[in-house]
Amino acid sequence: MHPLANAIAPLLEHVGGTAVPVDQRKPGDIVLYWEGAPAIAVRVPGEELTSALDRMIRAVETELGARLPDLPRAEKQKAVRLLEERGAFTMRKSVESVAKALGVSRFTVYNYLNREQADR
Repeated sequence: MHPLANAIAPLLEHVGGTAVPVDQRKPGDIVLYWEGAPAIAVRVPGEELTSALDRMIRAVETELGARLPDLPRAEKQKAVRLLEERGAFTMRKSVESVAKALGVSRFTVYNYLNREQADR
């Protein structure tokens, strides 16, 4: 793989993108150039993965150092608190989306939110 792919690997991991050889690009892929020549193509996730809520979830995963479903319960509670502080739950259907990302039920997310509000 091209050195450019290695250089942008952390960025691609953060946004959920992948680097592909230029000759394997598909419509919608973004071609990156190195010294004037096509080097790699970047495939970015579709609209469903780039919503504001999805970006918030990815940021919390990065901050906590693991994917949300892999976190222990206390860290999942912390993730919900961080998402709530960032306004995630003002978005339509956010509780359902966060529950799915955490691998828990909506009821559990509501319990985490209620616990957080009671602690304040």
